[in-house]
Amino acid sequence: MERKDRSPIFLAPGEGRAYSMGSMQALFKADGEESLGKYAISEWWLDAYSKGPGPHSHSEDDIFFVLEGTMSFLVGDEWIDAPKGSFVLAPGGSTHDFENRSAERAGILNISVPGSFEQHMPQIVSWFAKNPLGSTQPTEEY
Repeated sequence: MERKDRSPIFLAPGEGRAYSMGSMQALFKADGEESLGKYAISEWWLDAYSKGPGPHSHSEDDIFFVLEGTMSFLVGDEWIDAPKGSFVLAPGGSTHDFENRSAERAGILNISVPGSFEQHMPQIVSWFAKNPLGSTQPTEEY
C-alpha cells in the first residue's frame, strides 16, 4: 500500500473553510485530502432557535461533541437535549438531525467517518439558499 506523506495542520479558533447556510454555519477543519478520505472534521454553529439540516441518514457514522450551548439531537426516533460537553454517535444508516432550541448560539464538533463529506457542501449551501432554515422558537398561543 502506498503511503502518502501529509503535513500537520494547525488552525486557530475560527479558522477553516467556512460555509454559511443562513442561521447555520459550518467550518471545516480537515476532510478528504487532509485525512486521505478517512474522516472529516467540522464545526457546526446554529444561531438561537434555529432548525438544523432536517432528518436524514447516510452510510457514514456521524460523531458529535457539543462545544457550546445546548443542541437537540434526533437519533432514530428520539430527541435528546445535549448540553456543552455531551457526546452523540449517530451510527451509519440511522436517521438523525440536530437543531438549537435555546435562546443562545450553540455549536458542535462533527466527525464523519469515512471522510470526504466536504465535497457535498456547495450543493448543501445551494439547497439551503432556496430552502431557508426554520425556527424552533415556541409560539405563544392566546
